[in-house]
Amino acid sequence: MTYDADVIITGGGLNGPALGLALAQAGLTVAVIDAQPARARAESNFDGRAYALAIASKRLLAATGVWDRVAAAAQPILEIKASDGRPGEGPAPFFLHFEAAEIEEGPMGFMLEDRHLYAAFLAAMEAEANLTHLPATTVTAQEAGPAGIAVTLSDGRTLNARVLAGCDGRASGTAVRAGISRTGWGYGQTAIVCAVAHERPHGGIAQQFFMPSGPLAILPLKGNRSSIVWSETDAAARAIAELNDADFLEVLRPRFGDFLGEIELAGGRFTYPLNLTLATAYTAPRLALVGDAAHGVHPIAGQGLNLGFRDVGALAEVLVDAHRRGEDIGAGDVLDRYQSWRRFDSTALALGMDGVNRLFSNDNPLLRAARNVGMGLVGSVPGLRRAFIRQAAGLAGDPPRLLRGQRL
Repeated sequence: MTYDADVIITGGGLNGPALGLALAQAGLTVAVIDAQPARARAESNFDGRAYALAIASKRLLAATGVWDRVAAAAQPILEIKASDGRPGEGPAPFFLHFEAAEIEEGPMGFMLEDRHLYAAFLAAMEAEANLTHLPATTVTAQEAGPAGIAVTLSDGRTLNARVLAGCDGRASGTAVRAGISRTGWGYGQTAIVCAVAHERPHGGIAQQFFMPSGPLAILPLKGNRSSIVWSETDAAARAIAELNDADFLEVLRPRFGDFLGEIELAGGRFTYPLNLTLATAYTAPRLALVGDAAHGVHPIAGQGLNLGFRDVGALAEVLVDAHRRGEDIGAGDVLDRYQSWRRFDSTALALGMDGVNRLFSNDNPLLRAARNVGMGLVGSVPGLRRAFIRQAAGLAGDPPRLLRGQRL
């Protein structure tokens, strides 16, 4: 078989470009198939979308040369506060408070707007000789064979590669065409995502309020702005989404509180139905799934993109090491190493976040009491606090080399 690339990646969001850069910089040839017109997204004005990047994710971006392009736009997360509460009543007396000073690695993470991160990936891809970026293109068919996989594009072309990596989200066409099914369930919740400007500085503090209808995250952005991820019941979210901006703020204010002074919208508003969706396999012949294509999780701890970057680091390491040993990088035993590395970890974290959401998204008085006692206990034991911080920062366990800041 004649190969057009060693690896074809379908999905040009964030995981796809990250994987493409990691592989290309290590000497493999890569084609990234991106359904979106690249420049439109990279040059958009601020729309409210942002990500909480763990320390480990920042290290991956540094190792692939992307961090230097976005460092000036990143807001360090210096503290995290989490508490139970009800709208208009403020936080419960027992809460969790984590500080960056409790670990040696610096800030616990960084907030970064989507437009800056994508633009940095786009610039890095354009500068990489081993990577071909195909925007405004989709995959319409794929066929795996003993020596490679053939991919048909929406423009009629057929490309051949040793491996196809599906980075194409929760409704992954790559997975569907490979016959990989999914399991999961809905939460009866919808996330309302926006950004607000406020009078007072946030001090780099990320806030998480656990309301009976779902969690509300207030995450610091550059300047006096914060990103809002507000989970509500589906019916309430539909009604809130239909409000004009002034009425929307009137509903948000009692939940947000007045600790940052007056607030106003900065950018647009988006809604996303919340569910848990797990692929029943992360690999198929000549194929691997990455990020949301493998595991779509609740945003309660902002771990979706961080989980995806862990997949990126693991798959890139497996493929690059196999390539250097002279192995067929698309062989089943090679791809099984990736699945064995990532499937248990990502499934365990997904189910853990599912459990936390179920524990906190209710107004049961017995559970409220238990939650307050639990948070008070964790908050009073330095060793437990430090363990929570290291887990959230992606520093626990044995992360891939890229997430330790090492180039492949």
